[in-house]
Amino acid sequence: MKYLIVGLGNIGSQYENTRHNIGFQTLDAFAKASNVFFESNRYADTATVKFKGRTLILVKPTTFMNLSGKAVNYYLQTEKTPLERLLVVTDDLALPFGTLRLKAKGSDGGHNGLKHINQVLGRQDYPRLRFGIGNEFGKGKQVNYVLSDWNEEESTQLEERIGQCQKIIQAFTTIGINRTMSEFNGK
Repeated sequence: MKYLIVGLGNIGSQYENTRHNIGFQTLDAFAKASNVFFESNRYADTATVKFKGRTLILVKPTTFMNLSGKAVNYYLQTEKTPLERLLVVTDDLALPFGTLRLKAKGSDGGHNGLKHINQVLGRQDYPRLRFGIGNEFGKGKQVNYVLSDWNEEESTQLEERIGQCQKIIQAFTTIGINRTMSEFNGK
């Protein structure tokens, strides 16, 4: 069984350790733990992980955040993956830092990457794993906040939270979304 795991982020070293790049950071950690490496491909850097009889195609779009739908649609078609086996890992301002929330569907919540995916796919009923980044910014400072690096306190907790994301991804591919939501959401 094949799964498409898409981590949202922006390419370039200036974005590497920013809140908006948690999708990339999660997939980088997942690939490293699986001893696989990303390769540059059309619209994305990709890596393939085998896990308990499943094939996980890890996708980090190189289209920049606001055009993520282009890469998602391309890999859904190329890998012939049904929508219910797509999981998008993204940052979420509405959740406190480190809160992880798996959802079967939902709105874009003002997130430009999800907005573009919804537009390109013409639907929003695909699974997503939202990583809370908090909303500690003043009026009009949202862009600066999401594109800034993790603070010292967040950085100390990041590895554990990303590890939890990896467990959620693994559970999603083995026990399904409903059991995974029951087991992990709210913890």
